[in-house]
Amino acid sequence: MKVFHLSVECFPVAKVGGLADVVGALPKYQREMGIDASVIMPYFQRKFVRDHDFDVVAKGDFYQGSILLNYEVLKEKQDTLGFPLYLIRIPGLLDREEVYCYADEADQWIAFQHAFLHYIKSNSIFPDIIHCHDHHVGLIPFLIQHSIDYKVFDKVKTVFTVHNGQYQGWMNWNKGIILPAFDTWKWGLLDWDGLINPLATAIKCCDAYTTVSEGYLTELFQDANGLQNLFYDERNKAIGIVNGIDTAYWDPAIDTQIKVNYELGTVEDGKQKNKEMLCSTYGLDPTLPLLSFIGRFAGEKGADILPEIVEELIPEQSGKLNIFILGSGDPEIQAQIAELTDRFEQGLAVYLGYNEELAHQVYAASDLLIMPSRVEPCGLNQLYALKYGTIPVVRNIGGLKDTVIDVKDGGYGFKFEEVVVDQAVEAVDRALSFISNSENLNQLREKSMNLDFSWGKSAGKYIELYNHLLK
Repeated sequence: MKVFHLSVECFPVAKVGGLADVVGALPKYQREMGIDASVIMPYFQRKFVRDHDFDVVAKGDFYQGSILLNYEVLKEKQDTLGFPLYLIRIPGLLDREEVYCYADEADQWIAFQHAFLHYIKSNSIFPDIIHCHDHHVGLIPFLIQHSIDYKVFDKVKTVFTVHNGQYQGWMNWNKGIILPAFDTWKWGLLDWDGLINPLATAIKCCDAYTTVSEGYLTELFQDANGLQNLFYDERNKAIGIVNGIDTAYWDPAIDTQIKVNYELGTVEDGKQKNKEMLCSTYGLDPTLPLLSFIGRFAGEKGADILPEIVEELIPEQSGKLNIFILGSGDPEIQAQIAELTDRFEQGLAVYLGYNEELAHQVYAASDLLIMPSRVEPCGLNQLYALKYGTIPVVRNIGGLKDTVIDVKDGGYGFKFEEVVVDQAVEAVDRALSFISNSENLNQLREKSMNLDFSWGKSAGKYIELYNHLLK
């Protein structure tokens, strides 16, 4: 079975969020299970690309509207990631450094999808499954059914994964003229509220759509930034499959990015040594419990209430707790968090920015991880935390609801219901009280580190879906 994963992110080539982690791991695990899975993504001028060798395997050109675009398809020579990686380069559009935030993003993603289809048609490549990830490639299911040039692929099955339904790729109808020529009687499949909506188009046209947790699927029926009725109407071709984690990269026993490796039998000593090294660097007391936040400063992550959580916890705990914040994002939230370091000289450390190695170290050193998310389609941070024996304190939403069971229900984490400061603080207080007993803490660590959130199980569910579509 030949599967192409289409995405604009893939770790470690280009990462902005969890989408990259999924696309960088799922194909590898599928190949281990006998699937011929590859990733095709735009070319970005980033470190991975500069540090690895690529062959140009195809060239071509096509008109985007009245403009002739030339493209190259490059394949990474060594299959370093455990699967074939292809990059599509288009001078002036798909050859930049950043993934997002360009004014002509719509043109970029249309060109990427058009170049992909032109490439596989010109080279007579017929995959069994085209697996599209998020709205950036949401036009593919429509184009292979209704584009004049690419109906040759109308029997190819398409799977579309919704990583975050809040972002839909809206574009004005003036972009319609730069799409590959299509049956104009089918324009309604592109339209939603007077705009071209690639996410809506994908849900209408794909053979199956998936969400990155079961809980998130049901939530999309209630709130999907205007598409909830569409998701519900198309529910018969939907399935929720929780994301996994790449245990070749996220495992404290073999992680090369943490100071001291450890496993279940040495977790207490290993985490304490990692904590001591982290605290030494950032001026924290290694004898105290460490609560951490890792992620984007965004409203959907609940980061806007993070400053107030800190303002309540540090005085309330009065020298009995350390807090570490690692992240970046919304400038206003970032400024508020930076200001906290001036007010609290004891018990708080902040790193503003993205730092993959430091994130690993913080997971290894922390006792608790807080995730006060408003929206969390799956969430990977809580899965990383559990693997590293770090206890999650999470809002009961989306994938967090699916993957974290509260201690009071016999589980291994602590939950709260609403994105409000009082509930988050109460959950942290409850967690601190519970883990103040070292026996309780060790039992939670044992439970969490024995959980299996590896990609093997989830990759198998995707393969079951592929097989079902190909019957």
